[in-house]
Amino acid sequence: PAPTLFNEVINAVKEKQNGFELEGLRQLHHWQLWQEEIQSDLRLPPHFQEKCLNAFVSIEPTVSALQEDVVSVLRSLGLDPEEEVLTERGYRLDALVEVGGKKVAIEVDGPSHFLGRKPTGSTILKHRQVPALEGMWLVSVPYWEWNKFKKDSGKKQQYLRSLLGLE
Repeated sequence: PAPTLFNEVINAVKEKQNGFELEGLRQLHHWQLWQEEIQSDLRLPPHFQEKCLNAFVSIEPTVSALQEDVVSVLRSLGLDPEEEVLTERGYRLDALVEVGGKKVAIEVDGPSHFLGRKPTGSTILKHRQVPALEGMWLVSVPYWEWNKFKKDSGKKQQYLRSLLGLE
């Protein structure tokens, strides 16, 4: 921890609040979430936090065929998935289901979420922060695991049952 360093960062941010591009505001929102995650007392000014959150949530979601397929199989299991759920802290979840009285976030992670088969930094961050900050379990459906089932709906159902602990 280096509170004096971050105090200087916060002071610089306060002075240049109108000088940030959209991506910079999104990154500051990630920084704010990190401060919350580590239970730090450091905070951006409330009105600036809101500006950063608004930039973070301004990205329009896209629904892939892969995501549609996973959601369809969730429905075939008798679950009632909510799609593209926006959390309180600005994360967008591909699907949200209830299992055993608890909310479970489902992330359908396509190729852009990986470098090879290793998750990108933003994917790792989301997978860590959603459970920590939103208080829900998160499961990932990597594209290569899903794609190996091809059109076998029985294997897809079995895979999701296993992931969600429905067996």
